[in-house]
Parts: sequence; structure tokens; C-alpha cells
Amino acid sequence: MHPTQYRRRLFLDVCRVFIVPAVLLSFGLQVSGIRLGLLNLPCHIFFVFIWAYIRCLYSDWLQSRDARRLGAKPIPRVVGKLPGNIDVLYKMMKAFKTAYILDVYLALFEEYQCTTLNTRILWVDQIITMDEEHSKFVIATGFHHFWRGKLQKERMETFLGNGIFNRDDEHRSMARPFFARERISDFELYEKHAQRLLSVVTSSASANVACDVQDLYSRFTMDSASEFLFGENFDTLSGSRPEPGKATLGAKGSAVDDDFGTFAQAFEECQQIITTRARLGYTWPLHEFWEDKTLRSVQTIRRWLDPIVKRVLDDKARMRKAGIQSPVGEKNFLQHLADSTDDPTLIRDQLLSMLLAARDTTACLLTFVTYFLAMHPEVTRRLRAEVLQHCGPTGTPTYENIRDLRYMRAVIHETLRLFPPVPLNIRESRATACALPPSDGTYSGTLLPTQPLYMPAKTNIVYLPLLTQRNPALWGPEADSFDPDRWLQPDRLSRYTANPMMYTPFSAGPRVCIGQNYALNEASYLLVRLLQQVEHFSMASDCQPEGSLPPPEWKSRKGRQTYERVWPAAALTLYAKGGLWVRFGQSTHP
Repeated sequence: MHPTQYRRRLFLDVCRVFIVPAVLLSFGLQVSGIRLGLLNLPCHIFFVFIWAYIRCLYSDWLQSRDARRLGAKPIPRVVGKLPGNIDVLYKMMKAFKTAYILDVYLALFEEYQCTTLNTRILWVDQIITMDEEHSKFVIATGFHHFWRGKLQKERMETFLGNGIFNRDDEHRSMARPFFARERISDFELYEKHAQRLLSVVTSSASANVACDVQDLYSRFTMDSASEFLFGENFDTLSGSRPEPGKATLGAKGSAVDDDFGTFAQAFEECQQIITTRARLGYTWPLHEFWEDKTLRSVQTIRRWLDPIVKRVLDDKARMRKAGIQSPVGEKNFLQHLADSTDDPTLIRDQLLSMLLAARDTTACLLTFVTYFLAMHPEVTRRLRAEVLQHCGPTGTPTYENIRDLRYMRAVIHETLRLFPPVPLNIRESRATACALPPSDGTYSGTLLPTQPLYMPAKTNIVYLPLLTQRNPALWGPEADSFDPDRWLQPDRLSRYTANPMMYTPFSAGPRVCIGQNYALNEASYLLVRLLQQVEHFSMASDCQPEGSLPPPEWKSRKGRQTYERVWPAAALTLYAKGGLWVRFGQSTHP
């Protein structure tokens, strides 16, 4: 069944759950000659629930038998107060809107004293894990046991289609060759767009006007990504930007009313809708039975991308007819894709996935680096001193310069540790069950660390890098704190070098992010250029859109939320709700 046929899938599920047992009961009553009279309807409804209960018991028995065969124990289950853990689902849906990011999952792990749980929402197994060993198994050592899954593809199909984020292996090979070192270290491209961003920064600093840097970085990464991928500069840095004190909440950051804002809003609305679908689980089609809520936004996105794809395919046809072939090194990513296929839909889907990765992940990294620089002026001074030492106050950064910026790397790694651009991800186990390795020992007082856990077949597992990378059992008691020196001090760094899979901001294994070096080079280059001109950053919370500041009740809880100055949230990728508004202190001398 094609992923876009979600209504058909829902109909078949309804038939299996409700209609089949009702038909069986009717047939049994007819054969036996029993007449229920007024009790007919109540009995049919009651039998549906009895049938579902029996199916659950039978499924549990099959899983227990299979677990014994694998020498594994069942994953601990969350036990709610209402049937189907409906109360747990309600608590989660509420928390996703009001609580600190992923805090609802962390609370469950602490309540049950384990790092992997089965939430069993609406009688369907749903595994969540912050366990380093289990995450490693899903993305690397046991990779062949998992795939994107039918439900994951169904949720994302109208938005990302055949793109690499919505497929398994079949299309990654098309993209990988393009990300060679000579391409991702083409700093002339970064310089061009960095200078345009810096003109905005310097004018804002001169006027002491706050700026939404999340919006600014999204424009910078959009412009550089569009030129890198398409050979066309979208020139979004020239468009109108959110105004301090007047900005309103957009789908992710501040709302913007221009051509770029229309595209960005559609782009971000699709991500929000897909995130909501994932939270609702397999029942999400009930929420969109009459209308696919992504369609309007998808149409806006396609109005931007379809003409670009058409032009490159037309150019390819003309060059083929004329017997001309451009050198491989001169081709952009779009032309590289067009060499592999004539399918405009496949090309567009791949472009959209790459644009999502190139724009959102790097913009997220830059946003939260700036947040930490504003929160930790001593880090800013030290980082700026390193930049000036290696690059001078005006020197153009080179690949070698950036390679030598050890403290810069530490700041970036620490930012990615606390705020990974993809804070959670989903995989589905294949048709055969498997055993997860023993737990990482976070809750060492339980029996679980020494026992493999049974992973049912065809079951979603949500792994949570953000929680893994903040786990005190792995990173030490100060795991919630921003401290770049943990990446420079050998005794502290040894935690990571002995166990590198506890830090996976770009994933790992066969699906490791193919653009991670592009993102790191781009972010490092812009930070050098920025710190050459900016002496300090300060938070401008007074300019945040209404509803985007952390709720007061966070202060009475624990962890980072007690002192967080922004509201981190996730919709496929991490972002600061309402943007990140800061003021720049422009340098008058190096």
C-alpha cells in the first residue's frame, strides 16, 4: 500500500479492530440460533472489547515465548490509570505543548528507573529509549534489524516523498558522492553570504537594535544552501526581517511576511504537522481524515522548487541534444541529481530533504552557539581571543585556520551535545523480533543492565539523543551544564573517547549524516567572521514574541529548565520558540 493512502490503511485497521469481531459474533449467533433482542447492540460492542483484550493476551503470549527463545526479558511497560494508557497519552500531548523539551519522557524513565520503556499507547507497543547501548544498536551495531518503517513513511510522504529522510538505502547513494571534501570546504561560497549577514549585524549593532538571530541564520543557511545545491541564490538575506517588539510567533520562530516568509512558513508548518502525526501514533489519520493538512504548505513549497527542477532538466535535454557535457567538478547538486534521473518528482524530493538538512540543522547549531555566547561572556572572550590569534581581526578564514581552532571545536561540540539539531528519531523493527543488548547501567540498582531486552517485530522505537547526551551517568554530575572544557581536558574527554556512541548529534552507522562536515565548516566559518566584528552578545528577552519565553513554573523543577532563557522545542529539528533575540556589542578594536 502506498504511503499516501493513509485513509485506506485507517479503514482496514478499523475493519480489523471493530468490524471483524462484530461479524464473527453475528455469524456465531446466527449459527447457534441465539436471539439477543435489545441486548444485541450492547453485546456486539462488549464483544469488540473482549476480542481486543484476547488479541492483546495472545500477542503478549507470543512475545513472551519469542523472548525466551532469544534469552531476553520484556521491555518494562508504562502502566497508566485508564485503558490503553489514554491518560498517559493525554499527559504526553499536554507536555509536548507546555513542558521542557522531552521532559515528559525523562520523568517516565526516572519513575520506572530504566532507560528503555514500552509506553503501550492504545494497546500498541511504542518503545522509547535514552539508553546509549540501545541507541547504538538501533543506528549502528544492529542496524539491519531496523528501517524507516511504513508508518514513518506514511507520515512524511506528502512532504518529503522519495527524499533520503523518508527512504532507507535506495536514494542515499545518489547524494553521497557530491559531498566530497573539495566541495564542502569551498569557503568562497560561505564568504559571500557571511558578508551579507555581517552587514545586517553591524547595522543592528550600530543602532543597538535587537535581532532574531535564528531568523538571520536561517536566511544565511538558506542562501548558501540554495547556491550550493541549486546554483541559485534565493537572496533571503535581502528580504524583510522580524522587527523587535512587533514580532509574532511563527510555526517555529518569528513570523515573517515576505516571499521567504511564505516559503519558510510552509516549510516549518509541514514539520510541525509531521511532528503532531508522530505524537498521535498510528491513529493520526483520524485527525486528518477529510484533509491532508500538509497539502497547502506542500503546494507553496513546490511553487518554489518545481520551476528550478524544470530548468535543470530542460538544460540537460538541450545539452544532450547538442552533444555537450559539463565537467563533473562544475556541477551543482541539482545538476548532479539530474545526471542520475529524469524524474522531476524524485529530484524535487531529494532537493527538499537536502534543503531541510542544510538550512535547519546548521541554523540550529548557530542559534544555540549564539545563545551560549550570550549566556557565558567568559566563553565569548576566550573564543574571540582564539579567533583573533589565528585569523586576525580581518583575515579571511582558511580550512587550515579553522582546523586549528581547538576551543571553537569544543564550543561547537558542547552546543551539539546539549542541543542536538535532531533531538529524537524513530526507527521500526523489521518483520523478525530481536534482542536489544543489556542496558547502559544508568539505573544500576535494577536488574535490567545485565539482561538483553526483547524488541518486538514491526514496532517503533524512539531514540532520544538529547537525553542520552545529557545523561549524568555518562557525562558526569554536571552533564546539564555548558562547559566546552570537557572536550579539552583529557580526564573528562576520556568518557567520550572510551564510548563515542554516547555523542551522536549527526547520528552514526550506515545512516550517519552525509552533510555533517559541510555543516561544521559553514558554522565555523561564520562564527569566525562574526567574532571578528562582535565583541559580545546579550539576550534581548524584552523583544521575544508573546508566548515564547519559558513558563515561570519551569524554575521550580530541575535540570536546565530552571535557568533556561529560551524555549527549546522540536519539529523534526530543534529550534528556539519565537526565535532568539540578541543585541550585538560591536568591536571597536581587536
